[in-house]
Amino acid sequence: MDAVKGKDQGMQNTGGQLDRPAHFQLMESMLPKVVKRRVNALKRLQVQCTNIEAKFYEEVHELERKYAAIYEPLLEKRRDIVTGTVEPTDQECEWHSDREEEEELAAEVKKKATIEEAKKEEAMPEEDPKGIPDFWITIFKNVDMLNDMLQEHDEPILKHLKDIQVKFSEPGQPMSFTLEFHFEPNGYFNNAVLTKVYKMRSEPEASEPFSFEGPEIIDCEGCQIDWHKGKDVTVKIIKKKQKHKGRGTVRTVTKQVPNDSFFNFFNPVKASPDEDMDEESEFTLATDFEIGHFFRERIVPRAVLYFTGDALLEDDSFDEEELEEGDEEEQDEDCEDDEDEGELDPKKEQPQPAECKQQ
Repeated sequence: MDAVKGKDQGMQNTGGQLDRPAHFQLMESMLPKVVKRRVNALKRLQVQCTNIEAKFYEEVHELERKYAAIYEPLLEKRRDIVTGTVEPTDQECEWHSDREEEEELAAEVKKKATIEEAKKEEAMPEEDPKGIPDFWITIFKNVDMLNDMLQEHDEPILKHLKDIQVKFSEPGQPMSFTLEFHFEPNGYFNNAVLTKVYKMRSEPEASEPFSFEGPEIIDCEGCQIDWHKGKDVTVKIIKKKQKHKGRGTVRTVTKQVPNDSFFNFFNPVKASPDEDMDEESEFTLATDFEIGHFFRERIVPRAVLYFTGDALLEDDSFDEEELEEGDEEEQDEDCEDDEDEGELDPKKEQPQPAECKQQ
C-alpha cells in the first residue's frame, strides 16, 4: 500500500505520483532524443539536489533538538507557575497591552456603580487559587481540533494534566519526536506520563524522488494506560438481555465496547506498509499526524497564547485571508464559465456576469 504520510510542515500526503497534464506528457514525448538525454541528465541532478535537501532537514532536526534544550528551563518555569509550585515575582508579572488599557478605561467608567459591590467583596475572604487552574483543559477547549476530540467524561481527567512536553530523538537514532503528557496523581490511572511517539523520515522514496517536500511523519505509537478499575473512559459497558430458546429464561449479559474519548489518542491506528488500509483508516491516521504536528509546532511552544486566545486571533486572521483569496478565485472561475456559455450561442443575449476582478 502507499504509506499514509503527514508532512512535517503541516501538510498531508497519501502517497502516489501526481498525474501530469496530457500536454506536458506530449511535450516530453515530442522532444528529440538528444534533448531527452539532456533532460534525463537534469533529472539525475535534481535527484542529487533532493538528497542534499534531505540531509539539510536532518541537520535542521538536530538544530531543533539543540534549541529544545535551551528552551527547556523556560518551559519548566512555565510548568511550575501553572501548577503553583512557583510564584512569579512582581517584576516577572509585569505586562502591559492595549487590551489592558481598554479594560482600565472601562473600569474607571464603572467605578461609581460598583462601589457597593466592592464593599461586599472586601467582606468576603480573598480567593487565592493555586497556579493557573484549568490551564491545559482551557487550551483544549479553545482549539477546535482538540475540542472535537474532547468528551465530557475526559474533562475531570484532563484537569490533572500538569504539562505537555516535546522530546526529540537522540543523535544517531531514527528521526522522531515524542509528546509527553505529564499528570499529577489522580484517581483515574497510575501513569505519571502518557506518551505518543511520531516516527519521521527525511529521505526521498526511490520510486518517487521528486515527491519529496521535507520531513514527513510516517507512523505513530501510543502507550498503554494503566486505568484504575472502572475508570477507563475509552470503553463503555452495555447491558443486553438474552432469552434462552429452550427454557425461555432471560439473562442479562454485559459487553465492553469502544467509547469516544480524547484518550483514544494514545491508541492510534497503525500504518502498515504490507496491507491496504481502508479510506476511513487512512483519514484517521492522517488526522492523527496533523494533530501531533500541531501539538509540537503550535500548542506546546505557544501554550499561553492558546490559553488567552491571542493565538486563535492570529489563526482566524490567516484563515480569513485564505478565504478571501479563495472567493476571488471562485468568482474568476464563475466569470470564465459565463464567458464560455456566451460563446456557445453568440446570437442569444446573455445575462451580465458578476463583476470580475481584472488581471
